[in-house]
Amino acid sequence: MASAPPATGCKVVLANSVAQSLLNENKETLAKLSKKPLLVGFLANEDPAAKTYAEYTGKTCLENGFDFELRNVSKDDIEEAIVSANTDDKVQGIIVYYPIFPAESRRDQYIQSVVSPKKDVEGLCHTYIFNMYQNVRFLDAPHNTMKSILPCTPLAVIKVLEYLQIYNSILPYGNRLYGRTITVINRSEVVGRPLAALLANDGATVYSVDISGLQMFTRGEGIKAKKHECHDISMKLEEVLPISDVVISGVPGNGFKVPLQHLKNGAVCINFSSEKNFTPEVKQKASIYVPAIGKVTIAILLRNILRLAQIQDATSQSVLSA
Repeated sequence: MASAPPATGCKVVLANSVAQSLLNENKETLAKLSKKPLLVGFLANEDPAAKTYAEYTGKTCLENGFDFELRNVSKDDIEEAIVSANTDDKVQGIIVYYPIFPAESRRDQYIQSVVSPKKDVEGLCHTYIFNMYQNVRFLDAPHNTMKSILPCTPLAVIKVLEYLQIYNSILPYGNRLYGRTITVINRSEVVGRPLAALLANDGATVYSVDISGLQMFTRGEGIKAKKHECHDISMKLEEVLPISDVVISGVPGNGFKVPLQHLKNGAVCINFSSEKNFTPEVKQKASIYVPAIGKVTIAILLRNILRLAQIQDATSQSVLSA
C-alpha cells in the first residue's frame, strides 16, 4: 500500500455498513437449515458491559431469525451448566460472557475449553485456538468442507479489512495480505494475539503492541512457512506507526490514545475497544477510520452459529444414513 498524502477527506466507515452484508448472507444460509438455531448465553458475573452485550446479542438474534436464551448462573455452577448444554440437542450454540473469575486464576481459560467444539460459537475452546495458531483452516481435512470456527472479534476485524479492500483478491487465498504492514495495539489472548496471528497467516507483517513491548508476527521470509512466526523486537510504537498501512487498536480504558503525530499519512485506522483509542484528529491523517466494530462482531457470532448448525446437520444426516 503506497504512502498517501494527508487525508483531508477521511472516509468514516460505520460498523453497520459492514455488518449488513454479513447479516444478509446469514439469512440465506438460515433458510437452508432444518431448524431455527438456538444460542444459549451464560451470564455468571455482575459486569454491566457483559450484561449489555448479552442483551444486545439476544436482540440481534431475535431480529435475524435465531432463538436466544440467556441463563443467569452462579460462578460455582457455570461449569456444570455448560456441560449440560453441551449434550442438549435443542442447543446449537453456546456463548459465555467473560470475565467470570479473576485473571490471575486462569479459570476463565479453562471454562473456554469446557464448551464443546460442536457448540462453541466464540471459537475459544482448545480445538479452535490450536487450529487458528497452526493455520489449520478446516475441520475435516482432506475433504475441506467444514471450516474451523474463528474467534468473533478477530474475525470481525478481518471482515472489516475485507470490506475496505485491504485484502488483495488477486493474490492466492492465504497470501492476500502479502506486502501489507499492520500494527495491532493490544495483545490479549482473546483478541489481540489471535488477530496478529490471523493477519500474519494471510501474509502480513504485523507489529503486535502491548505494555510489555513489541513482537513481530510474519509468515517468515518470502511467506514460505505454513503458519506464522513470532519474534520479540526492540522497536517502539513510535517507530512502527510511520511504516504501518493499517493501525488497529483495542486498549481498554480511556487512558490510552494512539499518538497521531507518528501515524502514517493515509493509514487505515480501526478501533475495536469499547473506549475510543483514536482522538477525533485522526481524521486529519487517516484515509479511512472505523470507530467501532461491535455490530460486525455480532454478525460474525451469528455466522459461527450457522456454521456449527450446518456441521451438526451434516453429522446427524451421516448417522442416519450409516
